[in-house]
Amino acid sequence: MMRGRWALRAASLATGLLLWQLLTATGARIWLRFDQLPTVVEVAGRFAEQVRVPEYYQDLASSLARIGTGFLLAAVVGTALGVAVARSRLLGDLVGPLLEVARPIPAIALVPIAILLFPTDEQGIVFITFVAAFFPILVSTRHAVRALPTIWEDAVRTMGGGRWQVLAKVVLPGTLPGVFGGLSVGMGVSWICVISAEMISGRFGVGYRTWQAYTVVDYPGVIVGMVTIGLLGWLTSSAVEVLGRRATRWLPREARA
Repeated sequence: MMRGRWALRAASLATGLLLWQLLTATGARIWLRFDQLPTVVEVAGRFAEQVRVPEYYQDLASSLARIGTGFLLAAVVGTALGVAVARSRLLGDLVGPLLEVARPIPAIALVPIAILLFPTDEQGIVFITFVAAFFPILVSTRHAVRALPTIWEDAVRTMGGGRWQVLAKVVLPGTLPGVFGGLSVGMGVSWICVISAEMISGRFGVGYRTWQAYTVVDYPGVIVGMVTIGLLGWLTSSAVEVLGRRATRWLPREARA
């Protein structure tokens, strides 16, 4: 069963690559101008060149470090604040309006503010990554806490449990599916924003290198950067999902979903 699914996925990917090669190699113009794009063979050759130079791995390390730092900070702060806002009416009234006003602002729009606030570009990019992941995690956690059945909390209190026991035995375990849903969304948004921030103000990173390739009209290099970004985003999001499944495997399948 599992082999069949992997074979189907591999066939889907191979079909997409074959179609790309055919359209670009023949210079097809079907409203879209495929004759302007590099072929799969050209991109593969450029990728083979990239992986042999140390700058490629330096860019990978820079982008992953920025994502890791910003995302971990957002996971801790977003989860803690989401639980606190959902559990405390006073805190919700005090902090909620500020969060709701700031939430619709795209994280990438804060690049000028980050440049003014932080002494280095590196700190500013981490801040952008943090903001991008923070709000999906916060909102998912808040909704998950508010959706918990009140009977669970009543049962713990009936048996003599206090506030901290309710938090440890009901709130935190019960909200794990919602929290990991927010983490998965936050990871994807983080990659979008960190790449954009690297293009604007970075000196290293996959986004910076992709933009540099565009400025020198190295279109195969641009595609290599895009593919690298896609692979990194897929791997990190998959890691979050696997961690979420392992953390919630004690729940019924319907609750994990």
